[in-house]
Amino acid sequence: MQRTARTRLAGAAMAFAVAGGLTACTGGSGGDETGGTSGDATAAAEPAPPGRYRTLPEPCGAVSRDTLEQMLPGAAAKAEQEGDEGGASATPSPLEGEAALTYDTDRRVGCTWQSTTSLGSRQLNVDFERIVSYDSEVSDDEQAELLFERRAEKAGVGPGEEPSRTPEPDAGTETDAQGEGDAPDGGSGGGPDAMAGAARDGGRAAASPGERSETASPDSEDTPEDDGGSGDDKAGEPELGSPSPEPSLPPRRLGDIGDAAFLDDRLRTSADGRSAHRDVVLLFRTSNVLVTVEYSQSIADGRRTPESAELQQYARDLAQQLAEQFTDG
Repeated sequence: MQRTARTRLAGAAMAFAVAGGLTACTGGSGGDETGGTSGDATAAAEPAPPGRYRTLPEPCGAVSRDTLEQMLPGAAAKAEQEGDEGGASATPSPLEGEAALTYDTDRRVGCTWQSTTSLGSRQLNVDFERIVSYDSEVSDDEQAELLFERRAEKAGVGPGEEPSRTPEPDAGTETDAQGEGDAPDGGSGGGPDAMAGAARDGGRAAASPGERSETASPDSEDTPEDDGGSGDDKAGEPELGSPSPEPSLPPRRLGDIGDAAFLDDRLRTSADGRSAHRDVVLLFRTSNVLVTVEYSQSIADGRRTPESAELQQYARDLAQQLAEQFTDG
């Protein structure tokens, strides 16, 4: 009897163990099905949309001849002279430009133009960069915006700064007459024309922080003709620059070019004070493309500096033309 009871108890224990194992397997199977469904839903999430632009313009043909002739004094005359002389030239014509070396013209292209006269030189560079995001959760536009903000911060332009607008064409005369009127959009000392006018008229506009211009010569009546050299060489040159140290218009955001834009302005003078060089860089974003316009002027005359307002206005006008090409396309 005892042996029979023990056999029955052992059989009951085995049956209970088997039933518990089946229950555990059933629960585990249910958990796997739930996890698989969640993973499939995540994998099915749509990636960020691609950028609007897939190609870039031909850089050396993006700037019109009229614009180049205005921004590069003396270039047209040199191009005509080379055409009259005939023959192949080792260097490209000043108005043709020189394309930047690139390995993928759908990702980045650029072109440089330069003109030189007896009074100095000017250089123009345009650069087009198409941004592509390699993160499926970040769109091309978002990646371009991120890179734009990084470069703006590097130039000293804060993210919360109020963008400025392009002044009216005739605003310079009116602003000069008003003197130190209210600055548009919170700018200091008036707009570009106002500050340029103040410098030319002997105004006492304070130089911006970091300005390193040379002190003005006491003789304020000097003219470019007094500097020597033939008048023919200077005939194609517009205003040489400010006869007194003009304050640089500060780096700032611009509100009327592309989706976002900022401008940077840097003035450098030689150690001996005999020459000055100004770089104006304007960067704007349109969708997933970053466009950089860099316009520079060098003057071999320690009594003058390249005019900040003039160079900035040329850069802004060109940037607006380039932005319109993307809009029209």
